[in-house]
Amino acid sequence: MSDASTARAIESLAATIGDKVYLDVAKWHLYLGDAKLHTPLAEKLYPLVAGDKVTESAVADILTSTSVAIGGGQKTVTLADLIPAAGKADLLEAIADYQRDL
Repeated sequence: MSDASTARAIESLAATIGDKVYLDVAKWHLYLGDAKLHTPLAEKLYPLVAGDKVTESAVADILTSTSVAIGGGQKTVTLADLIPAAGKADLLEAIADYQRDL
């Protein structure tokens, strides 16, 4: 796959998850697209998707290893801590939908 087609695939995956998955902060829902976290997450998820190695555990590992700076960078929190269980299920569903549409 060429770099351009990989970039398009990552953009498409980012668009798929950007408006379906949200962070929950004090009962406020901030969608990954609005937080500008959809593309960095899609870049990390894409090798799993391209290799057909998407598992709940692999996605959880990526969420755990992805840090988000909060408070102007005073602290970092993982996406695993910010995305509620329902959002993680939505993420897995969005990835499955993306794979079906390939």
